[in-house]
Amino acid sequence: MRKVLALFALISILVLAACGGGNNDNASSNNAGNNDGNAEEVTIKVGASSVPHAEILEEAAPILAEEGITLEIEPYEDYVLPNDDLASGDLDANYFQHIPYLEQTIEDTGYELTHIGGIHIEPIAAYSKSIDSIDNIKDGTEVVLSNSVADHGRVLQLFEANELITLKDGVEEGKAELDDIEDNPKNLTFSPDYEPAFLPEIYESEEDVLVVINTNYAIGAGLDPVNDSIFREGDDSPYVNVLAVQEGKEDDAALNKLLEVLRSEEIQDFMVENYDGAVVPVSE
Repeated sequence: MRKVLALFALISILVLAACGGGNNDNASSNNAGNNDGNAEEVTIKVGASSVPHAEILEEAAPILAEEGITLEIEPYEDYVLPNDDLASGDLDANYFQHIPYLEQTIEDTGYELTHIGGIHIEPIAAYSKSIDSIDNIKDGTEVVLSNSVADHGRVLQLFEANELITLKDGVEEGKAELDDIEDNPKNLTFSPDYEPAFLPEIYESEEDVLVVINTNYAIGAGLDPVNDSIFREGDDSPYVNVLAVQEGKEDDAALNKLLEVLRSEEIQDFMVENYDGAVVPVSE
């Protein structure tokens, strides 16, 4: 009889252990994946350029923690891998790019990505070690810019706004290519062959050239886009940096809470106070 009872007890323990294990697995899955807005803690992994995006996220992390959301920040030094990793599911979101770049990536790769809102603008600017004003740009000066096609229209628009070139009539704003230059009175030579991260090095090493540097790389290299540049975009630039996600994740509660925090007065004040006009917050 004791053997029968012992066997029954062993079976009961095994059954209870199996049931308990199943419940724990489900809870873990809910915490890690669905982020459905329940009180349970969730973790979101967000890829970002080291400067300024990752710095801004670090400022937002304690606020999210109060909401039960752990923010894991993955810093990047290039513009390609963050979208690769978002598309593969290694990231829950990324924060480093403007809308035209995201759209160009989707067109080139077929990635099913989108964004849930804009956070800030980084006005792009032109720099030079030896040229100190637009009036002192010599005939035939070389203009060095990134090999990111999504930025070419932006750069050309900037040069047209400063009356250095004229674009052909009918060219869609932000979509211009080098072949769309109509008038080039200073005979500027545009060299779109460089990885964005290397542009600050070219600025440091080359004389008598204009180098158009994305603001995140400029800040990372110790440049002040407001005071060190020859000319730059205005604060009304349409190139808003966004929080990108996979399609189907637009309503994710934790990711939308992150967007809400990044647009909060506290974080916007942080941008204004710490980047001196190089990072301009937006709220839509």
